[in-house]
Amino acid sequence: MYGTVARLRVKPGMEAQFLDYGNQIDADPPPGHVQGYVFQMDRNSREFFLVVMFESREAYRANAESPEQHQQFLKMMEMLEAEPEWNDGEVVQSF
Repeated sequence: MYGTVARLRVKPGMEAQFLDYGNQIDADPPPGHVQGYVFQMDRNSREFFLVVMFESREAYRANAESPEQHQQFLKMMEMLEAEPEWNDGEVVQSF
């Protein structure tokens, strides 16, 4: 599996809208999507970590480079203070 861990900072008052948007995306996941998690940090309720896993690097890249994903990204950026900090990599262990 392959995926990303991203740190996101949501604009003040946009937390619920951000989570609702995630639910919309989850209703129609892209090809190769395996699992996703969103963590809301205790220390700052506007800070989130997004974990997304795909069945392969190729499926991840195909999604990341698709026009549909770009449109979703632009919509998400309306709710964020800055661009996410992306950390892509291979899943090497699960427990």
